[in-house]
Amino acid sequence: MELKTTYLAKHVRDLKPSGIRKFFDATAGMKDVISLGVGEPDFVTPWNVREAAILSLEDGYTSYTANAGLPELREEIAKYMERDFCVTYHPESEITVTVGASEAIDIALRAILDPGDEVLVVEPCFVSYAPLVTLAGGVPVIVQALKENDFKVRAWQLENAVTERTKAIMICSPNNPTGAMLSKAEMGKIADVVKKHDLLVLSDEIYAELVYDELYTSFAAIEGMREHTILVSGFSKDLAMTGWRLGFVCAPAEITEGMLKIHQYAIMCASTMAQHAGIEGLKNGRTDVAEMRKSYRQRRNFIVRSLNEMGLACHNPEGAFYTFPSIESTGLNSEQFAKKLLQAERVVVVPGDAFGSVGEGYVRCSYATSMAQLQEAMTRIRRFMENL
Repeated sequence: MELKTTYLAKHVRDLKPSGIRKFFDATAGMKDVISLGVGEPDFVTPWNVREAAILSLEDGYTSYTANAGLPELREEIAKYMERDFCVTYHPESEITVTVGASEAIDIALRAILDPGDEVLVVEPCFVSYAPLVTLAGGVPVIVQALKENDFKVRAWQLENAVTERTKAIMICSPNNPTGAMLSKAEMGKIADVVKKHDLLVLSDEIYAELVYDELYTSFAAIEGMREHTILVSGFSKDLAMTGWRLGFVCAPAEITEGMLKIHQYAIMCASTMAQHAGIEGLKNGRTDVAEMRKSYRQRRNFIVRSLNEMGLACHNPEGAFYTFPSIESTGLNSEQFAKKLLQAERVVVVPGDAFGSVGEGYVRCSYATSMAQLQEAMTRIRRFMENL
């Protein structure tokens, strides 16, 4: 019997591989590489948070938790959201603990989308957004946050992209890869579009704690937006817990109930020991977060100044831990620049078009690495620029 040429579903076959992963794979076997490509803190998870996980194991907490997560963790998340972001969520019916923010985004999209529903995806953005819309049966509609607006989307752009099939808007503020952050006023104008067309907003707020110059405003805190918002966050970035895979999603009860169904069947529950660590992080980890934020701010100031001095025009990111310098002055496109830099100087950056076509002419540089590594990376990039 002749076998089929492929067993893969068409929508999976057509997905493009991550543009980030390609450059990490290219460094395999290379020595003396400095990576400015990974969106991962160089800090170790605070000791008291790690110790909480160890104690949970020693105390025998190795069983499943409730599907939505440990009640105490959900209560702490509710307190945290109200205290720090002025948004009130009921821990029993409006909060779900997930396997990282990535799972939260996935189950949110699968819960709200019918086949053919459109989602406005603001680019540049994290590489998984549009693919996850596609995998959920939806249609990603790209809205470009333009460089002349410091990569901040304007409400009129979203208004112009809305059709009768539009179900939701996906935003990330502070943004990955640009570090741009929407102001309260800018969110208010987007909220007008949301209310006019009765849309949902999937707001990725994973970098909310890493803001350097202004107070952060949650989209759910904008007047009238709580019932329109699915708020995604987690512990990976602010508490340096990437490998723990612990996130959460807050949403109105009806949407939470739908997400929980998917979570039950696909995941069961997040790691028990990670959840105990998360409780400790929310209760007693804020000092560590403040120290990390202070360090990131110093690194941001250094890398932005260095890139501008060497002719790579770079706006000042307001949050997250990425810079998005223009490389147009070199005459190279984003992928050529990243490849040549890696070959010549062993420095990894990510081509800007990995985050959407509007990112062409830019590269993403993460400053979530030590100051010593950043200083050496800037020395190498400066030498690379001189030798072009």
